Order: sequence, then C-alpha cells, then structure tokens
Amino acid sequence: MIILSCNDVSKAYVVDNIIENISFTINDNEKVGLIGLNGAGKTTLFNILTENLEPDTGEIFKAKGKKLGYLKQNTNIESDKSIMNEMLTIYYDVIKLEEELHKLSHKIGSFTENDDQKELEALMDTYTKLSERFEEADGYSFKSLIKGVLKGLGFSESEFDKPVSLLSGGQKSRVMLAKLLLEKADILLLDEPTNHLDIEAISWLEKYIKDFKGAVIVISHDRYFLDNTVNRIFLMENKNLKAYNGNYSEFMKKRKVELEQKTKQYEEYEKEIERQEEMIRRLHAYGSKRNIRQAFSRQKALDKIKKVDKPAPDSKKVKLRFTPKVKSGRDVLKVENLSVGFDGHTVFKDIGMNVYKGERVGIIGPNGIGKSTLLKVIAHKITDYGGTVNLGHYVNIGYYDQEQTNLDSESTVIDEIWDYNPELNYYDIRTMLAQFLFNGDDMYKIIGDLSGGEKSRLSLLKLMTSKANFLLMDEPTNHLDIDSKEVLEDSLLNYDGTVLVVSHDRYFLNKVVNKIYDMSSDGVFQYLGNYSYYLQKKAELDETDEEVTVTKTKTQLNAEKKKERENIRDRQQREKTIKKLEEQIEMHENKISELEHLLCQPSTYDDKVLIIDLNEKLNTFKSELEILYTQWTEILED
Repeated sequence: MIILSCNDVSKAYVVDNIIENISFTINDNEKVGLIGLNGAGKTTLFNILTENLEPDTGEIFKAKGKKLGYLKQNTNIESDKSIMNEMLTIYYDVIKLEEELHKLSHKIGSFTENDDQKELEALMDTYTKLSERFEEADGYSFKSLIKGVLKGLGFSESEFDKPVSLLSGGQKSRVMLAKLLLEKADILLLDEPTNHLDIEAISWLEKYIKDFKGAVIVISHDRYFLDNTVNRIFLMENKNLKAYNGNYSEFMKKRKVELEQKTKQYEEYEKEIERQEEMIRRLHAYGSKRNIRQAFSRQKALDKIKKVDKPAPDSKKVKLRFTPKVKSGRDVLKVENLSVGFDGHTVFKDIGMNVYKGERVGIIGPNGIGKSTLLKVIAHKITDYGGTVNLGHYVNIGYYDQEQTNLDSESTVIDEIWDYNPELNYYDIRTMLAQFLFNGDDMYKIIGDLSGGEKSRLSLLKLMTSKANFLLMDEPTNHLDIDSKEVLEDSLLNYDGTVLVVSHDRYFLNKVVNKIYDMSSDGVFQYLGNYSYYLQKKAELDETDEEVTVTKTKTQLNAEKKKERENIRDRQQREKTIKKLEEQIEMHENKISELEHLLCQPSTYDDKVLIIDLNEKLNTFKSELEILYTQWTEILED
C-alpha cells in the first residue's frame, strides 16, 4: 500500500534550481535511505514532504489518516522541565485519562446498595469505555516505554530528573529523537539521527527502526547504519532522484556497474563525434558541391545526436600514498595507569595501551567515558593527569579535533596546502586537492567561505601532509558526506604513519583500523582486528561470561597484558620474516630467469666452461628457492 508519494516536484531558490522533477512512492513498512552529497537537496525535500516548504511544481500525496513525524538534523529544545517530565508531555491526554479513571473509580467505590443502581451502571459503562481507550493509548505501559527509549538512546536513570535546559546540544537532540519515536507516527523522516549517538545507542536505534511498523525515510552518512536498516536507497544527484532496491552495500555494487557503463558510453560517444567531425572536415576540404552537401548532411545528423554527459571524475582512482617526512621508531606510544579527573570527578582511571609503528588503532566506547579526553592527554592538550604517557623516538603528533583551528580563514584552499608544503609543485598540490574532492575553481575558494564538510576535508589533508607521523583523530568522519568519508578512508589506508582515532562510525572502523581499544568504566580492553572482529570476539567473551564468572587478580591482568604484548611482537616479527622471504624469493626467481636466458644465447654454446658454471649456479639458486618456498609455506600455515 502506497502511503506517501512525490510526483514531478521541483524547487528553486531565486534562480538556482535545487531539485527538478523528482518522483517516487513509499509503501507502508518500507525503510528508505536518502543519500547524496552535502547540498544535494535532501533536507529541502524533507521540508517539502512535511509541508514546511511549498514546491514550485509537482504534487505530494500522503495516505489519509497517516501521521508524519520529522526529526531535523540541527534541532533544539528549550524547556525548564526535567527529561522525564518533558517526555511525559507526549502522554498529556493519557495522563488526563488516568486521572479521570481514578476519579470514576473512587466514585464507583463510594456507592452503596441504597444508591441509584442505574447511575452506578452508567458510571461502570463509562469506566469500561475509558479503560479501553486508556489501554489502547499504552496507559498501562507508557512510563516503562519512556524509560526503555531513554535508556536505549544512552540516558541513565540518574539523568531522568536532569533539567533539559542544562543538557548539551547532543543530549537535547537525543531527547527530541526519543519524543519523536514515542509519538506513534506512521511515517518517520529522520535527518542524520545517529549524530550524537554512541555505538550502543546506534545499535538500539537500528533494531527500533527494523521493528517499526511503519515507513521510514532516513538521511544518513552512516553506511553501516544504512546497511542494517534500509531496503531501498534514494540517491539525490544533479538535482534528480534515482531509486535502488537493496541496502547501501547493494547500492554501491549497482552504482559501480552503472558508472562503468556510463564511462564506456561516454567514450564511445566521444569517438563517434570525433569520427564524424573528421569526416566533415575532409568533405569540406575536397571542395566539390557533392562533398559539401554530404558534409552539411553529416553535420545536421551530428547536431541531432543525443549528447552524453561526461561522468563525474572518480577521485578514488588516484591512489596517493602519504608518507611522513620523518619516520618514527617501532614503539610509538606507551600509556600506563593513566587517570584523569576534574573537580573531584574521575573521568577514567588505570588506562593502559600500546601503539606501534604503522598501526591504525580505533578507540570506541559510550559517550562520556573519556575518549576525547584520552586523545587530549596524548596530544599534550591536557597536562594534569596521573600515570605515564610516553612517546617513542622521533614521534611527531598531528591532532585533529573537528574545530579546524589549524586553518587560516583568509587563505585560499590551494595556498593553505602549498604554503605548508612549499617543496611540492603545482601538479602535486592539484592532485592532492583533487584526491580530497577539491576540483577546478574549488581550489581557489576562500577558507572562510567553505562549508563545515569542506573545512574538515581540507584540515585532514593538511594534517596528512604535515611533519606528523602519529595522527590523533577525534571523530574525523563527522560532517563528512559519504564520498568524503571514502576519500579519507582510502587516504588513511595509503598512509605510512601511525593512526589513533576515536570514532563511532562502524563502517569506517571496519575498513580502516586493525586494532581496537574498547573503553568502559572498567578500563580498556584490546582487540587485534577491525570492528567486525571486535563484535565477533565480544560475542564470544559474553558467552564465556555467561557460562563462568572469573574474578581476575591484578597479577593475572598484568600477565595477560604481557602475553598480549608478546603476541603483538611475534605477529610483527612474523610479518617481517614473511616480507623478507618474499623479497628473497623474488630475487632468486629473477636470477634463475636471467641464468636461463644466458644459457639460451648462441654465444654461450661454444664455451663449455661457461655452460658448466651457469648450470651450477642455476641449480644452486633453484635449490635455495625450494628451501625459501618451504620456509614461506610453513610460516603462512603456522
């Protein structure tokens, strides 16, 4: 059943068209992801669907009786109530109904045998009808529903009495999301709902959306979230909208094939245009009336050929390797018994971690656990702490904190990078900027005029081209659209330094990091893999904990940490040995090929001494190669 549709909708601001002739339908219980670059018109479309904005042309249809709920991206709430009392405003009618039922119950209870029985029956009938309405409106469960949603979105019961006016912007957004989820809308429009949520809260929201008995359209740059919630993707691009069946990963597969086909069509179109134009030039050059008539005829046909637009350049084809100007030692960071507190409040305590050269380490954990504080301690932004934080030899820190304080707002994009890297030429700078999606005139924009996402991209590029060889990054994918996130991921995968990143972007963590530290009130626990590996191991540990609970002593914990360090050293040594063996195998194979080539030369045939010498060397290299292959296979199978 179609419950929402859009037919040939267009909208322009002054003379700039934002969206053109957009059409789609949404069925009941359908979950749709709305994606596109920042500025593509996604929020404009939401405002039209909610009737907050009039379209210039087109029609919007919403099924009769269907309620629509809308969560804005940058929403705010002003209230003097506590969180719980603010949530109770949703159930104002239910609470009034409950009060009425209490009054009726008291009145019915006061009746005696001598009172008017007809009046009693009328009261009983009214009470029954009100009770049914009360039950249908979740009257017996609304308080537990409120608690469940608030806890799911990351609020503890101790915070329920906290005034809304004292909450941070992120907490207020979570309150607004909680209210929306409880308002029983039939169609939910969610604009970046995972902003300000930690991983645990995002997982809870995913389950809520999957179980939601209604339609959902969600604008999100969280690809992992989209994969887990939606069954259709709407792509907004070049002012139009195109629908794809499936989740985000399925969309990307289809999109890749589509782009390859468009590129091929464009190349064929260009070849045909070039061929026809060459024929027209030749016919004109011949000069006869017949040839000129043919030339005009071909030109007329050429003008009628449908133009094929050039596909947008794929910056991901340019694989740049970012190499720090100074190489660090093997040991990059060692943290022991680290504790931080402010005004008598402990943020975290007894934190221990090790980071080694070339590792890409992710830090995860609930909001408020101290992840950003930990980064600031390592970056020397906070100096009042207990324990030790030791950096290795030649370690230069680069710190990214989302505020882009390292950018000169008066400078241009190209000058900001070039002034920082004067040894590079124009082509190098242009290539780097293109990799970070600054193409054409974008390179000459004033930084103060850039959007938040553009500033983030430029700040990240500046950081990666600096003298830093140890990058500390606090939520680097915030404010980035999907294309920008993929650029950052590819750049970090091709970065030769070391990375320590705080992030709740699970897709990013899965693709980029090779070690995870999970922060909790009990400290940190290390997982030697990406986010999928973390989930797998955590599930295994949870199962073990259910079977048997073991209280570990400090000695046992230290022994485990020591064993973990030994495992890391063994793994790194194993990787070095494999690399060395592969280099020796390649050298032997090249030498064998060279000797076999020499033995085939006619000039070698007459020199028996040379032939014997070459054969002996060939046999020696082949024997050594066999031994190297055996060693290489044994290590891989170990």
